[in-house]
Amino acid sequence: MARNSTTINYSHVLLVEGESDRGFFELVCKSLDLNTVIKVASPEDYQKDYEEQLYDTKQGALPLLADLLNELFDEEAPTQRLALIVDADKVEHGSGYQKTLMQVSKIANDCGFFLTENNTNGLNFKHNDGQTEFGLWIMPNNRDEGMLENFIKQCVKTDEQPLFAHAELTVQNLPKPKFSPHNTTKAEVATWLAWQKKPGHGLYHSLQVNLLDTDHALFQELTHWLKNIFI
Repeated sequence: MARNSTTINYSHVLLVEGESDRGFFELVCKSLDLNTVIKVASPEDYQKDYEEQLYDTKQGALPLLADLLNELFDEEAPTQRLALIVDADKVEHGSGYQKTLMQVSKIANDCGFFLTENNTNGLNFKHNDGQTEFGLWIMPNNRDEGMLENFIKQCVKTDEQPLFAHAELTVQNLPKPKFSPHNTTKAEVATWLAWQKKPGHGLYHSLQVNLLDTDHALFQELTHWLKNIFI
């Protein structure tokens, strides 16, 4: 795509799929206590830079990646550190972890970035200049199918698990669910959040009112990866 201008004037950018992801990851980034501001952006935040219509989806984020990677080498451009978080989604719907990794790797490779071997916390690409890096996290855990809601489900606090299990059972027992089977986890998380003291909030609320175990191994992997990219 042809980029006409630069709207996001931040040195550290975390690109996510959409608005619901943004609220969640803004709180995650704030919890890191870094001496820098991480701008959590979605594709539609870049709309002013492009004539083409941008959409807040994974397929909306991927076309932006090449421009953002190339911006890392432009001394006049603001972006100095970059990471991308997208959902793996489902193989049966033409996606999944491996296909998502292949899509991102193709874009990154064309820009001179290649996946490193040491990827214990998230995925990291290094440019062939040996210095410039780019981070990738494929939800939920850089391995399985799924999405951000699967990550949240895995990190639910112990004392919240009975309520979450009840939400799972409620969703399971719906006589005629209107949502597709691949959105079952979304429905479970949304139901669980709707039963909290203040219903009606997005995914960010799970962090806002301490419903997640931030010491969970998976959550720690995410935060360590973010620190490695943005410090």
